[in-house]
Amino acid sequence: MNLVLLGAPGAGKGTQAKRIEENFHVLQLSTGDMLRAEVRSGSPRGQQADALMKAGRLVPDEMIVGMIDRRLDRDDCRGGFILDGFPRTLAQASALDEMLAKKGLKLDTVLSIDVDDEAMVERISGRLTCANCGEGYHDSFKRPKIEGICDVCGASRFVRRADDNAETVRARLKEYHAQTEPIIAYYDKGGLVRRIDGMRSIDQVTAQVTSALKECVRAG
Repeated sequence: MNLVLLGAPGAGKGTQAKRIEENFHVLQLSTGDMLRAEVRSGSPRGQQADALMKAGRLVPDEMIVGMIDRRLDRDDCRGGFILDGFPRTLAQASALDEMLAKKGLKLDTVLSIDVDDEAMVERISGRLTCANCGEGYHDSFKRPKIEGICDVCGASRFVRRADDNAETVRARLKEYHAQTEPIIAYYDKGGLVRRIDGMRSIDQVTAQVTSALKECVRAG
């Protein structure tokens, strides 16, 4: 099963992608993680991407598409994949279609996790992460069982991303609506889109996602 996961910043794509990976045995491909790995590798491509990101510029489509193209050729993608964070624009969606066609592959479905903007501002601006193991928490929705102590590793230092503030979140949402939302209509023309109510609890969202993907499997 090959699928794309769409949704505004804070919609829970990463969480749901991991659960899909576990439940349906397909590989999560996060372009953010892939870019960071490329930068850490110190390769020429990684150095170029690092310089662009530090300058506040977007990594060009051809670099992202090339990175995904190479990644899909690896053996662990043969059982299927989840694209998380790509495509972000209509141009990237078109490039993805061309790339998959050349490989004799196609998308089976596109999951769109629909959320409310103001709820996303609250959700994202309240996020924090264990500085030691990376476990995620939230001021309102997911606090550690013992205040100030990570449930997973017992560390006591937590950090917030610098861009997890209300002003930046609203700017990211505005960009999402302008650049990424049109992709939903693009894929909807092919009957690929399945909409998920992202305002429900994490487990309820997972139940919707599971139901949609099982329906996709049955449809062949």
